Amino acid sequence: MERPNFRGHMKVLILDLLREPMHGYGIMAELEERYGMKLSAGTVYPILASLRRSGLIEVASKGEREKKTYVITEKGLDYLAEHAEDLAEAKRRMRAYKAFLELGGDELRTAFKELFESVDELTEEQREMVRRLFTGCARELRLILLGGERYERD
Repeated sequence: MERPNFRGHMKVLILDLLREPMHGYGIMAELEERYGMKLSAGTVYPILASLRRSGLIEVASKGEREKKTYVITEKGLDYLAEHAEDLAEAKRRMRAYKAFLELGGDELRTAFKELFESVDELTEEQREMVRRLFTGCARELRLILLGGERYERD
């Protein structure tokens, strides 16, 4: 399976959001609300700068404390029209990501991170327990995805 292009997905999603004027933190909040994506300013603002340099967005206004509000340009609308399939795919992936999080994916991601950081300190017995857990979990997930009976543990 091809690795998704995160930056490319964010680019079209942000362009789509900017059909309505919005500031950077508003974009971050909207992406989190719609798709469960918690992006930092360090991710969003460079994308905004790139979109602006490309002429796909412009600064609509500057508010208090020089807070910029961005909006899509005609060139940006043309870009979205030309990349409608990319936008649809980005939205599909982000909806799937949000559903994954709602199923406990964030908890699982955190547990994997903790395991990865401490894997060198595991005893052989702990390693075997993790191996059995992963194998059983993978088997159950595949059965669920195939619509089969759930694997029952003793």
